[in-house]
Amino acid sequence: MTSATVAFTLNATPVAVEADGCSLLQALRDQLGVRSPKDGCSPQGQCGCCTVWVDGQPRVACVTPVARVAGRSVTTVEGLADAAQWGERLCAAGGSQCGFCTPGIVMRLAAVPDAARTEAAVRQSLLAHLCRCTGWNTIVEAACGQFAAGPRDLAAAAQRAVLEGGAAQTVAPAVALGQGGFAADTAPLDALVAVRRADGEWVVGESMQAALRTAGKVQGRRTTEPLRWPIELPTGDFVRTLQTTWVEPAYLEPDAAWCRPGGDAVGPLTNGGAFGGKSTTPSPVAVAARTLADAHGRTVLAVYSREDVVRLGPKRPPVAMGLRADGSGVVRVARTPGVAAAIAGYAPSLVVEEVDVSGPPTSAQVRAAGWAEAAVLLAGVLLAGDDGRVTAPNGACAHAVVRDDGSIAVEVECGDPLDEAVLRSYCIGAAHMALGWVRHEGISVSADGEPLDLTIRSFGVVRAVDTPAIEVSVLGGDGPPINGSDAVFAAVAAAVWRHDGFLPRWPTMRA
Repeated sequence: MTSATVAFTLNATPVAVEADGCSLLQALRDQLGVRSPKDGCSPQGQCGCCTVWVDGQPRVACVTPVARVAGRSVTTVEGLADAAQWGERLCAAGGSQCGFCTPGIVMRLAAVPDAARTEAAVRQSLLAHLCRCTGWNTIVEAACGQFAAGPRDLAAAAQRAVLEGGAAQTVAPAVALGQGGFAADTAPLDALVAVRRADGEWVVGESMQAALRTAGKVQGRRTTEPLRWPIELPTGDFVRTLQTTWVEPAYLEPDAAWCRPGGDAVGPLTNGGAFGGKSTTPSPVAVAARTLADAHGRTVLAVYSREDVVRLGPKRPPVAMGLRADGSGVVRVARTPGVAAAIAGYAPSLVVEEVDVSGPPTSAQVRAAGWAEAAVLLAGVLLAGDDGRVTAPNGACAHAVVRDDGSIAVEVECGDPLDEAVLRSYCIGAAHMALGWVRHEGISVSADGEPLDLTIRSFGVVRAVDTPAIEVSVLGGDGPPINGSDAVFAAVAAAVWRHDGFLPRWPTMRA
């Protein structure tokens, strides 16, 4: 039986694809090899990474059946007349880091007329999008022309990005247009695609659509179950206590890797490190790609769904902590290799108790795990001579204040800045992440440890319209460049907690 074909115009060129029940995103990526639209939520229609134009209007391609665009005009970033300018603007402003979400964001912003491109309108237009890296403000500045253009040393910028992101990274206008070199983008078009079944077995198909059909994927949902705080507080005469819940790292690019028979796998750390969320060694998707490629004698692309990422990806270890007036205290933390040492090394005044907890895997590799919690707790009591400044284990220093209007002011000192646009972008992103950590972020996990919130919108990542102004001052330093955004992450979390009245459970603004 021959599948019906769908003809449409792609970037002013007539094309035809097999319908076969596939989405517009699958047709673009798998049949036509156009990989600027990204699959971030696979497919939940909630992240905006796959946004394209259909007859000049932005549409989310992952939930648009390709049959619906028959006879119509589809535009991706490759067909956008001013795409190069958008790439330059986002690069100059620091509005793109890993570059996974930005092609869709560019398509959305380019649809806003120049005369209407105010800050408020830009933030409103971004409601359909998520970005974990940048903290939104640099994207808004790029869209509104609020950035300093000029000569830059992009090699130095990349060096700063590697320090902040923790993995190899390129800084260039092309990255913002989707050319960051992600594994799912660089895999050959004729590669087999492997996805996981509900029982954990990998299923292989000739295309993403075929693999998903064979696997019988069940779409994840957002639960109505409330958040849980899995660790009980220690007992003691504490002046401050804090419990945290399960938090999803929320990187937008699902783990993916591809491999030729007998070769080495590519991915998933190809352009940015997901702030430690993908640092498992060896990567399960890379192992699967290598194993399946050898078994089938063909190149295989192995891909996690968004639901796989939530169920299998490492989380920040939950804690329950108490602090006494003299700065001593107790930290109870989910048992995680390396996290007790990170806490004790940073704050010897705190007694660390590891607790066995039923739940998803945890990791000490996620951003500032353990020591940031200790820094936040110690900031709960300002001792003599303490102004709330946070010094990270690597020596970087940061100070943050939440102003009366809700805006956040940050100072950071981390040696030679190398490139202030990149450093500022990462610090704004860290502040955005810290704000979400304190106030909004968390996923529901059942009593037996099963994650229940499986949609990307359920994680609590702060939207563009809800992100305050974040002002970053980079203090000059003569020392060697070191990571600064982790110190900013801890300092902003401490400042937000203090501003909000030291509420004893995070996130503070969710039931």
